[in-house]
Amino acid sequence: VEFVLPGPPELDMVAHLRRLPRAAADGSLALIVLHDTTALRRAERMRADFVANASHELRTPLASLTGFIETLLGPARNDAAATEKFLKIMLDQARRMRRLIDDLLSLSRVEMRVHSRPRDNVDLVSVLQHVRDSLGPLGREHGVELRIAAPEKPVNVTGDRDELVQVFQNLIENAIRYGASGGRVDVIVEPREGERRAVAVHVQDYGPGIAPEHLPRLTERFYRVDAGASREMKGTGLGLAIVKHILTRHQGTLDIRSRPGEGARFTVELPYP
Repeated sequence: VEFVLPGPPELDMVAHLRRLPRAAADGSLALIVLHDTTALRRAERMRADFVANASHELRTPLASLTGFIETLLGPARNDAAATEKFLKIMLDQARRMRRLIDDLLSLSRVEMRVHSRPRDNVDLVSVLQHVRDSLGPLGREHGVELRIAAPEKPVNVTGDRDELVQVFQNLIENAIRYGASGGRVDVIVEPREGERRAVAVHVQDYGPGIAPEHLPRLTERFYRVDAGASREMKGTGLGLAIVKHILTRHQGTLDIRSRPGEGARFTVELPYP
């Protein structure tokens, strides 16, 4: 028997009933086992939502590609100007699909390894310098100055270099794209001593900021503060979900603070080895 206990929090339960071999005189003795399936049902709903969102995100550019191909095969077959215009749009939509597929594959890989702690020694300063160099053209395109404040000596943590590059590339790229109006992005490396020895990396932009009601949901898959702006910025809605899973694997944390009009600060904290 399956039933739901009204919440909050709502509980999904499965009851298994079995009559015991040696019943009471009136035959009423039975064994009832209750199994809490709330987490399982929640995971099933999350999986269904994920598949639905991924399908929707892929269907949109695919429909666009199909429409332009049909147009090029029909009314615009001999129109050179239209052909060039439509091919550029088709290329952009194909790239959008590739970005989404790449992020889906990346998220899948990270989730499969989330309980496997990395063992390599990684210099965070070197990672951030690599990300700065790779995102330099994007910063110049958006008129954003990217500045890094870090110790001169290496700051080593235990981790996977490629995954940590992905973490800071996602965070800094978001800061450049969505905080471009502020004109600069600051990346600050702050070693912390105390009960929990760790290093914090702050990624600060000075753009429009984020309303407080959105902050708790930013790391959800496909969650967007502004879906239209996100697609215009070539976002897939998976970047921060990937960041969260990578940091979980590294036993790190992500703290997000922002106020409208005051920019946003994303702080990654990683334990020292």
